[in-house]
Amino acid sequence: MKTVKTKVFVLLAGLVSERHSGFQMKTIKTKPFILLAASMQLIASTIGAAEASSPLDKSAADFSLEELINIKITSVSKKETRLDTAPAAIYVISQEDIRRSGLTTIPELLRMVPGINVAQIDANHWAVSSRGFNNQYANKLLVLIDGRTVYSPLYGGVDWNVRRPPVELIERIEVIRGPGATLWGANAVNGVINIITKKAKDTQGGIATISYGTEDQPYTMLNYGDQLATDLYYRGYLDYFSRDHFTTTTGQDAADSWSAIRTGFRLDWEASKINQFTLQGDYYYSKAAETFDRTSLTPPYTTTENLTGQNKGGNVLARWTHRFSDTSQLTLQSYYDHTSGTQAGVLVNDYTYDFDLQHHFALGRRQNIVWGGGYRYLAETTSGNSFASLTPADVHQQFYNIFLQNDITLIERRLNLTLGSKLEHNDSTGFNVVPSARLAWTPTEKQTVWTSVSRAVRTPSILEQSIRVNRSVIQSPTGPPILLAVLGNPNLVSEEVTTYELGYRIKPVERLSLDLATFYNVYDQLIYPIQGAPYFEAHPAPAHGVMPLIFQNSQRAETYGGELMGEWLVTDNWKLTASYTLLLTQFKPHTTGDDTSPENQFQIRSYLDLPHQVELNGAIYYVDRISPVLGNSTMNIPSYVRMDVGMTWRPTQSLEIGIYGQNLLNDQHTEFTNYATTVVTEIPRSVLGKITWYF
Repeated sequence: MKTVKTKVFVLLAGLVSERHSGFQMKTIKTKPFILLAASMQLIASTIGAAEASSPLDKSAADFSLEELINIKITSVSKKETRLDTAPAAIYVISQEDIRRSGLTTIPELLRMVPGINVAQIDANHWAVSSRGFNNQYANKLLVLIDGRTVYSPLYGGVDWNVRRPPVELIERIEVIRGPGATLWGANAVNGVINIITKKAKDTQGGIATISYGTEDQPYTMLNYGDQLATDLYYRGYLDYFSRDHFTTTTGQDAADSWSAIRTGFRLDWEASKINQFTLQGDYYYSKAAETFDRTSLTPPYTTTENLTGQNKGGNVLARWTHRFSDTSQLTLQSYYDHTSGTQAGVLVNDYTYDFDLQHHFALGRRQNIVWGGGYRYLAETTSGNSFASLTPADVHQQFYNIFLQNDITLIERRLNLTLGSKLEHNDSTGFNVVPSARLAWTPTEKQTVWTSVSRAVRTPSILEQSIRVNRSVIQSPTGPPILLAVLGNPNLVSEEVTTYELGYRIKPVERLSLDLATFYNVYDQLIYPIQGAPYFEAHPAPAHGVMPLIFQNSQRAETYGGELMGEWLVTDNWKLTASYTLLLTQFKPHTTGDDTSPENQFQIRSYLDLPHQVELNGAIYYVDRISPVLGNSTMNIPSYVRMDVGMTWRPTQSLEIGIYGQNLLNDQHTEFTNYATTVVTEIPRSVLGKITWYF
């Protein structure tokens, strides 16, 4: 078996080396297919001689519905809670969902979640939000990977093209729709996404994945784990990803190709029954081509430029857990995170140091308390250009927090009340208090009714406080040119929301479960650019007027709607999942709705197990029309229907072969616009072949 492992390592290393040489973004159409076939032949020829046990999860259709709804989750209360009784709108993307989908990026996986709007902008950018306010950097959705926040305080959002752990190593993705600020803090306004990777103990042995398609060219991942000593486990991985460019609405090359290489490790030590230690880290380097409109004060005033942004970074996280008893546990966690990259030609360096403490204990038989606190230090350095700049260019911020949450059993196995609050302080807006109250009533074992009232805040991003973006120039027929500029405001305060939720879960028959969540949100102090008083500038030449748009806490809004989801185990080998999302928005004092988020969304997914270890998977998504900003106006993007189909075959327990198609109904369609350019990219139909070997 050692010879086989060596050959696979050499093969994968050669593929990465050939594609990574000089990190040139070349389109290679044939060699990855040859290597893919060679890998398949090599693996198949050795399987019979050295059959390995496969860590493949059992098929989703093999799960009883009881197992599906009793999944243990941690994001709602920072301790294990049953999904079916959790007093929140939550959805879990399992490793089985990830495997069967064939998808290779987190945003595409999030399309499965009711209440989440995913819109692809180009080959390497997405707009992802929960319950409205979608944008390229949606600022009301907090995202974490193993407890490490990847929400950027610089621009207020997530850069999805650099936050991409290997999907094969993800245990599950827990998605909360609605506020999670009591436990997770500021910016957990409309939702929390918690990406939880597998423990090193659960990834023993090797995993080799090679895929190639019409757009992804190629994707390779190699992971190997082993046991160093008694109760001491490790794993290490290396993956490489390359994506071809898309095309624009005018049929031109969108100049948005994307490639990345990433490596990482995880070490888990179960030192004793009461002490556990985790050390993990990642490093990545990526190149993502992008387009932006550069503004000048001389004709032609606006030029479209293509750049290749280089992004690199790394992180190290350590976590120690001490179990005092079955009902008491202490966790200490600390991490360091560094990113360096460009956005529209602006170089950004980000350094984050974070420390958290959490203690969970039972107080008597009816109270379960979680409390803790944390400290975070952030340093940002930037270098601007004629398109965008920050003043000051360097920013240093400190964040402190303390929280307490009590889960009170009012009636044993029937009625639970959860009360909690978090107190935070940051250098820009001072203190914020975010309380919540949640009530869960379980009248029978098959039903749960829950309701909640929560408050959450979003702190202004560094860009909103200190940015200057020169958007466009208007040439006056009789006077100097007029520059339209977006300006930051250092006096901004935090956005606020009060959320009222009501939900109901029921299992009316053995093979069917339904989940309904409704919400009403009241927002205040929303940050939007408002036209300021014009002024005159002599520099840079030529002299010109400035028409400023200044960020202000100028808006209020109300949103309401709901998400309905059902899971039906049609037969022992066939499962259907369907959901419908309704979102209505009203702004005050303006009456226009939130046109960046669809009013209606619908999806249905099917998992079917066929004879001879063949799986057939399909999904259909409907997304309503939107009208996002395009330059100085808006663009009407019509509704669309997306269909994905995939088939996998497991000829042995160690080998899986899959072919997947996405966006099969149309050659291409538009889903969103890019904040930096008026060039609009279309999302193409794509096909992907994938081989995964467990050894």
